[in-house]
Parts: sequence; structure tokens; C-alpha cells
Amino acid sequence: MQMSAWEEKRKLGIERNSANVVVNGATVKKNLRKKRLRAARMQRLMDGIYIYMYISEVADMHFGNGKLTPCRDVLDSEYAGCSDLNTTRFLERMIQLEKPDFVVFTGDNIFGSTANDAAESMLQAFGPVMKSGIPWAAVLGNHDQESTMTREELMSFLSLMDFSLSRTFPSVEYSDHSDKVVPVPNIDGYGNYDLRIWGAPGSNFANSTVLNLYFLDSGDRAVVNGVRTYDWIKESQLSWLRNVSQKLEERKLYSDESSSGTSQYSAAIPSLAFFHIPIPEMRQGPIYNLVGNYREYTACSLVNSGVLKTLVSVGDVKAVFIGHDHTNDFCGTVGGIWFCYGGGFGYHGYGVAGWARRGRVILAELEKGEQSWGGVKMIRTWKRIDDEALSKIDEQVLWERE
Repeated sequence: MQMSAWEEKRKLGIERNSANVVVNGATVKKNLRKKRLRAARMQRLMDGIYIYMYISEVADMHFGNGKLTPCRDVLDSEYAGCSDLNTTRFLERMIQLEKPDFVVFTGDNIFGSTANDAAESMLQAFGPVMKSGIPWAAVLGNHDQESTMTREELMSFLSLMDFSLSRTFPSVEYSDHSDKVVPVPNIDGYGNYDLRIWGAPGSNFANSTVLNLYFLDSGDRAVVNGVRTYDWIKESQLSWLRNVSQKLEERKLYSDESSSGTSQYSAAIPSLAFFHIPIPEMRQGPIYNLVGNYREYTACSLVNSGVLKTLVSVGDVKAVFIGHDHTNDFCGTVGGIWFCYGGGFGYHGYGVAGWARRGRVILAELEKGEQSWGGVKMIRTWKRIDDEALSKIDEQVLWERE
């Protein structure tokens, strides 16, 4: 019986210094020592050298078996020849147009129930971003694990892929410069971690964090009092987030010049959060300042674990980016925090015929003093739809430093 890609990977005994693995005929570089060095260089790609840092969010690719997997919910005139390859072509076009510094995948990256081999599906789905050489990270949705890998195996595999900054477990080491990785004990889920983005080279913040990115595992399914529901972010994960936020608060940005070039100031480090399943408050409402489409009821857990309460209390999270509900693509404020859907990206995921697949772009703009670049002063977002022109829609400001 033919082994799955993951079984083959385990049989070959992938270790920290192994070189290459052949997975279903595809050679995947696995020299992790080089990967760590490359990751350090990739972090520098995210330094905001050119005033801006672009992040692309890709939600719900729902990749199956490549060209053999047909599209769902497209016009009759578009159905012939439509497959998963439409998804990867869209990703390639987005990357070519926006030239992002970083790409985030917010779950349901593969559609496990129709992916015969999870590893092969991931290699194809993430192929365009790996080929581009752009650093990227991912979290899991509720469908990824329905194929041939567990959630832990999926995140481990994701963390080993080329140019991936994904992690299976978070670290309790908060130094901007340390390679030390100490897993947080007893934390729920796989794929809880944060990535800290440094300031512009040569600036007062060159060796300091100017933007933090939280990634959280919102799980898949659960049963509560005999009722099947979606999973939720657990208290152990929220405790970890509060701990990281406190450490960031202790590391406020200090500069000897403000935007006017004269006075000393300190600034809290803004953060963004990424996970798959929306929180209950998005279903209960009210949602204010809505920009975009609210086409379907929010699908979320029956359990309210206090995610919103935690985000409000820590204060550094300015916006949250989610997936799951493919025909919602809006941003709106809940409890004073922006929550933004990515919009359905993948052609094998459900959608609405005639309503284009779409992806989101996030832009962090740096402050400019007379002598040096500063911290992040503004965060904006918009979407690109998969039409001939990759049309830009719904541009808005999410946060601006006062």
C-alpha cells in the first residue's frame, strides 16, 4: 500500500539538519539550519524599508487535488476547465500585483474531505507563495485536518515549508534577537504564535518591534451538552496572548525624535490578530462601521470564551482578520476593535455564482521624522477581486496613531 506523504516524511526521519525530502515526486528543501538563517533574513524583508509594509490575507483556499478538483458556485459559462488551479492562479496574480512583504493564510487552506493527500495538497496550494520567495505564515481552519494529517502534523509540516514562518507552538522567549525557542506548556491547539516585525534599518527602531502579529488556532468542531458546534479559542491561548501583550507593553517604543523631530515620546506597539472562526459577538452584534458585504449569518461556536473581552483588555490589538464565512468580506467594529473577513478566496470552497473570489490586503505605514523612520502610524486595508483587472475595492483606514 502506498504511503501518504506525511508517513513517508516520518519514515525518512526528518531531523533538524536533514537535507531534502521527496514527497510524491516533489523535492522539498528541509535544511532547517539554513531555514532558520533564511527566516532571519526574511524578517528583515518585513522591516518597512520603503515606508510601507504590505500583508496579503488569503482566507479559505479550500484546495483539493489540483486540476482534478472542480470549482464550486461559479457561472455555467465559467465551469468548464475551472479547478483548484484557478485558486493558485489567483494567488499568483495577487502576489504579482501587490508585491506583498508577507502573506497570511487564515485557515481552511485545504479542503480535507476532498484532498487525497494533505501534504501534496499543501505543496500545491502554497506553491505560488513559496515560488515567490515571500515570507508567509498560516493558521488552520476547521476543514484542514479532514484528510491524512492531524492538526499537529499539519502545523509541523507548514512550519517546515520554504519561506514559512509558521510555528506549531508559541515561544516564551520574547527577545527580538534570540534564537531560543521554549514551547509554552499546556496550551490548547496547534499554531498559536506571534511574529514581531522590526523597524526600518538605520532608524531608532531598527532593533525594536514596531508591529506584532498574533496567530491563534480557533479549532475545528466540538460537542457541548450534546450539541455539535464549532470550536473556540481556549483560556490557555488567551492567557498566552495576555502574557505576550504585557511583554510588548514593557517594550514600548522610545525615540529621541517625534514626527516633528524634536521631543521624546513613547508609543505602544500595535498588533494584529489572525484566526479562522469568528467570535460569537460577531453573530450577536451589534457591528458598527461596516464596510463590505454581510451576505451570510456568522457561523461560530456556541461557547463564548472571552476572546473579545481579552482583546479589549490588552489594548494592543487594533484589528482581527478571519475567514470561515466565504460570502462575508466586511470589516466592522465590535467592542471597539475591527474584525475583518478575508472573503472566500478558493474556487473549491462554496461561494455565490457571479460573485468574484477575493483576497484582502493590509498596509502598515511607518511614521517619518526629520531624521529617521518611526513606528507604525497607520493601518489600512482593501480587497482585490478576481476579475480581469484584479479590481481594488473597499479601501479604508483601520487605525491611526493619535
